[in-house]
Amino acid sequence: MTEGQQTAPAIATLRVVVAEDNALLREGLQMLLERNDFAVAAAVASADELMGIVPQVHPDLVITDVRMPPTLRAEGLAAAVRLREADPDLPVVVLSQYVEQSYVAELLDSAHGVGIGYLLKDRVSDVREFTQTLRRVHAGGTAVDPAVITQMINRRRDPRDRLTPREREVLEVMAEGHSNAAIARRLVISEAAVVKHIGNVLMKLELPPNDDQNRRVIAVLTHLRGEDHR
Repeated sequence: MTEGQQTAPAIATLRVVVAEDNALLREGLQMLLERNDFAVAAAVASADELMGIVPQVHPDLVITDVRMPPTLRAEGLAAAVRLREADPDLPVVVLSQYVEQSYVAELLDSAHGVGIGYLLKDRVSDVREFTQTLRRVHAGGTAVDPAVITQMINRRRDPRDRLTPREREVLEVMAEGHSNAAIARRLVISEAAVVKHIGNVLMKLELPPNDDQNRRVIAVLTHLRGEDHR
């Protein structure tokens, strides 16, 4: 290294528990994570195993499928919600084959949606975006798949109808878990404009300053669930 050069900051290795009943998907996900600076502390095939292993290994992040044995319905999601009830600070990313809106709402009810991700499995194919999303969720962000967002936007009229098209765009990208700088890059606008639009969104959704709650997260929840938080 020549004088004046600086080394890039080291990426923290996050310890992850993976829950996926399909053996090929489970092993593939484990390989993907380990190649991208994650350490898989455990990889399990059922919700019961997930519930048992997390208190033992204390992971930095949990990744679980929605549908798990024995009924292949919502056991993975139910386990994620119970884990969050026991430890609200535990970041969880749920993977689903389909858009299932009721599952999103139930998951977001835990700990005000902080440190939560809900992604369709197709998104895993974009490895860089997927791993970045995992790190955003671990840092306390909320990341919801754009396909889920689109379906929930079209579900019914709600307080978001007060927003301008640009404000809605900002809120949609914010719901994916992006920072102000990332929103600015995505929409090709200045960070100052992003701050202004977010301020307008919070005002129009009637979210006054509150020391006990994160208004940005509540705005995302309002956006996803169509509820008027007053």
